[in-house]
Amino acid sequence: MDRVALRGLRARGHHGVFPEEREEGQTFVVDLTLGLDTRPAAADDDLTKTVHYGIVAEEVVAVVEGEPVNLIETLAERIAQTCLKHEGVQEVEVCVHKPSAPITVPFDDVTVTITRSRV
Repeated sequence: MDRVALRGLRARGHHGVFPEEREEGQTFVVDLTLGLDTRPAAADDDLTKTVHYGIVAEEVVAVVEGEPVNLIETLAERIAQTCLKHEGVQEVEVCVHKPSAPITVPFDDVTVTITRSRV
């Protein structure tokens, strides 16, 4: 399976279990790896035979900016399901970063990574 990756998609969301997270919001960062067969697109040099990563990026940002959830696990699942709606995408790995998570000790990042497939 071939891979198309998008790294560092940024969007402001209001996800979290604490009221201040819901009210103030914060930036979330998403990395995606889409698994698909790119041979038909490459053979014909045809965008319609692959995944349009620009559209996927817009859809993922809309999910992050959309309805708030408590957990980034839930957010990752919603993003994965959005990606799998694209016909050629057979598998997706989603990593959601929450670099401003409300943690009381110094840290660089909090992430949740999931892999989902059509099978």
